Amino acid sequence: MLVFNASEWINLIVRWTHVFSAILWVGTTYYFTWLDAQLRRSQRTGGDVWMVHSGGFYTVVKQKTLGVPPSDVHWFRWEAMVTWVSGVTLLLVVYYAGGLIVDASNPTVSEHVAKAIGLSALVVGWIVYDLLVRTPLVRTGWAFAIVALVLIVALAWGLRQVMSARAAYIHVGALFGTIMASNVWMRILPPQRRMIAAAARGEPIDPALGAGAKERSIHNTFIVVPTVFLMISNHFPTATYGNRYGLATMAVLIVAGWSAAAVLRRA
Repeated sequence: MLVFNASEWINLIVRWTHVFSAILWVGTTYYFTWLDAQLRRSQRTGGDVWMVHSGGFYTVVKQKTLGVPPSDVHWFRWEAMVTWVSGVTLLLVVYYAGGLIVDASNPTVSEHVAKAIGLSALVVGWIVYDLLVRTPLVRTGWAFAIVALVLIVALAWGLRQVMSARAAYIHVGALFGTIMASNVWMRILPPQRRMIAAAARGEPIDPALGAGAKERSIHNTFIVVPTVFLMISNHFPTATYGNRYGLATMAVLIVAGWSAAAVLRRA
């Protein structure tokens, strides 16, 4: 007998959308990361970047100005939006509506309070990150990473006081996803729009616009790797959030993710 479970189908469809859009987003991000590195090498050697894929040969040249009408420029943006919206939907369906937001055996606060704190953490976390990037600390990568790690672990500890361990883990991952999506829509796309508008008017393009967008894009390549760790952690409770060293495990996973991203960026 076929049984239709609407909740499971919603969960499945949203989860599929989230995973597939994330693949497109992350794949595009790392492709351009690799491409930028190859273009820098080609500038030093005087050669071009050649690629082979799907039965054809391709070459890419980085332009300093716009050679086509703005309407002909392809934007990579909706992958980030769909990933974030589907991710937040999953958070609401699985944790906020699914009863997993607090520890059922020993809740320290009501579900409503935990939900309010969880959503606030996403907003405040983005604001803190955005302000931190504007400080001189960002010029020293290791110092920025240390401060960021301390703040992340402190946030996770605070969330753990009011949420289940699983929910605390997933909220840190959701914060990472929120930061990445906000970087795209609030700190990368607006400067690119101004660059395109200036080029269309025949005006010189301010290099600072591209530099600022590039900085946030680089941050996204580092954030995404530990984000994936955190998002799949709910499948491995004993190894991650479910053991007594859950916070330490999270810190190790984040550092490992950042280290892996550094290696990938050099590949």
